[in-house]
Amino acid sequence: MAAATEERFYPCDMCGASLRFAPGQTRLACAHCGHVQAIDGGGQAAQRSALRELDLHAALADALPPAAMEETRVVKCPSCGAEVEFDPATHARECPFCATPVVTDTGSHRQIKPAALVPFRLTEREALAAMSAWLGRLWFAPSGLKDYARKGRKLDGLYVPYWTFDADTETHYRGRRGDAYYVTESYTVTVNGKSQHRTRQVRKIRWTTVSGRVTRQFDDVMVMAATSLPRGHADGLEPWELAALVPYAPDYLAGFRAEGYTVGLADGWQFARGKMDLVIEGDIRRDIGGDEQQILSADTRSWDETFKHILLPVWLAAYRYRDRSFRVIVNAQTGRVQGERPWSAWKIAFAVILAAAAIAAGIYLYQQYAPQ
Repeated sequence: MAAATEERFYPCDMCGASLRFAPGQTRLACAHCGHVQAIDGGGQAAQRSALRELDLHAALADALPPAAMEETRVVKCPSCGAEVEFDPATHARECPFCATPVVTDTGSHRQIKPAALVPFRLTEREALAAMSAWLGRLWFAPSGLKDYARKGRKLDGLYVPYWTFDADTETHYRGRRGDAYYVTESYTVTVNGKSQHRTRQVRKIRWTTVSGRVTRQFDDVMVMAATSLPRGHADGLEPWELAALVPYAPDYLAGFRAEGYTVGLADGWQFARGKMDLVIEGDIRRDIGGDEQQILSADTRSWDETFKHILLPVWLAAYRYRDRSFRVIVNAQTGRVQGERPWSAWKIAFAVILAAAAIAAGIYLYQQYAPQ
């Protein structure tokens, strides 16, 4: 049996209000009276040693130990499909990913328990500052966007699910190595009605059949385990400092929410293998050497395949502008910002007009002052 969903509350010992994890610290804080309570992490060295990988093939065969599984209650957004855990006392809320109004349900999901997480480092105020700086660099955004997105806008603190994969690989390959050399060729051109003979250097490739073997140890190949954010935006939030991972503890989620994974382990592994294959291809090309390479076949064997389910922190603003949803995501560890933005048609048209006028002026000046 998987572990049952637990209702967790963090009342302040001093006033009874709810405690909240304090970003950048290892404690819970009460916004009402200021009381703080330490999170017992056992020290950084102990935390890192407690992180453990799970056997990939056991998980794919649904044979993980019960302690690695849990039952979670989530609400699924009818618009973008995100599955997010809500506070037990919350019954209606906007989806943090697309600002669609949703109503919580009591459906439970059996899933792999997170093994670790990166705690929030940036406070909401710091994330707002990073978001404001990003908005300030949008040249063709509508004039009202910055005020609309900033005015009274609170950010949602959210943990996003990821898979990380490890594997040792050995690849035997066959291919061709191309070494460049140059030959002199003669050609004829016509200048002022007369033929002239000229020479030029032409690049050629000398191909040699090769074969070989490359090995690679992969550690923490990351795959986002949800589709609620565009993969390009998720990739743009990288790099993450995974050295900051700590064993999963509910205390770090106090005052925040976690998104459930919607990309299953098998699909995540296939995506990770694609990322590994690109790295292995680069290894093969470097091993072949030369100026050009052709890979005719590559046979990869892998072993010690393990994985972790981890949570990474983001601050998220989902706002609606002229009946469309837009999102801005802030990496709550590093402050990197990614997002969607509307475009101002009149600003773009004005820029095009200015560019056309500048080109026309340049042509006019050239015609007036160019030597005849």
